[in-house]
Amino acid sequence: MSTAVAERRPPASIRPDSSIAPRRRTRRPVIASVVLVLGAIYCLVPVLWVLIASTKSNTELFTTFTFFPGTGLFDNIEDLFAYGGGQFTLWAFNSFIYAGVGAALSTLISTMAGFALAKYEFPGRQVWFYAILAGVLLPGITLAIPQYLLMSQVGLAGTYWSVLLPVLISPFGIFLARVYAASAVPTDTMEAARIDGASEFRIFTAIVLPMMVPGMVTIFLLQFVGIWNNFLLPFIMLSDEGMYPLTVGLYTLLSKGSGTPSLYSLAIIGAAISIIPLIVMMLVLQRYWRLDLVSGGLKG
Repeated sequence: MSTAVAERRPPASIRPDSSIAPRRRTRRPVIASVVLVLGAIYCLVPVLWVLIASTKSNTELFTTFTFFPGTGLFDNIEDLFAYGGGQFTLWAFNSFIYAGVGAALSTLISTMAGFALAKYEFPGRQVWFYAILAGVLLPGITLAIPQYLLMSQVGLAGTYWSVLLPVLISPFGIFLARVYAASAVPTDTMEAARIDGASEFRIFTAIVLPMMVPGMVTIFLLQFVGIWNNFLLPFIMLSDEGMYPLTVGLYTLLSKGSGTPSLYSLAIIGAAISIIPLIVMMLVLQRYWRLDLVSGGLKG
């Protein structure tokens, strides 16, 4: 003989209202979307203004403040590249040297250091890792003056090396490489390669580097953007205008603009053009992130 046990149900006064939960779930995406839209507007409006202001002539720039394009775009571009006998082109070339070479070497160093911290056991490994974390938390601006004093002592201040050498070691890049190597490089694969007689250098170049390409692309892009936009370090290190990157070169245009207002238009169009390489880099390198996402989905 079976007896049915009545299910206890909470009183109606404390029972959750089924209509409230869907309303809360609907409200959260709306709030998140509004916050994201406001953040996007906050970040994009200055960029939009620079792009629009670069199309305006000197008269339009100083007499009107609108978000409608002007009529002086091509004249501004022509004047910019003709300024100082082609100084803007030289500044752009210097920026590519600093950002391209510096980011490539920094990516390689970060990858090697991060891989070693993730996959090898050696005395003081944790100490080095915590020191790198401390470097991530340390603002780069605090190191500019000590770096200048060091470069002056070795006679490198005022040279390309004075800008390149300080950016080769990136604590954040090493941290990212360590995290990515710990998850993307299987230890079993390395052990199998050692059993087959592969040297550590062979393992790193033939196995590890291909596996870490998406992480290396991320580090390279972050370093490239950081060096490309860096102002304080080259401003302190360099005294020759022929070695200036775009950031310092455009600053000199703005500083001279108080006496020659027409240089403001050149600085604005120069700032707009300097954004183009970063956009191209993002569009070209994003396929590596897509490839990583696809491969991750297939592994899952």
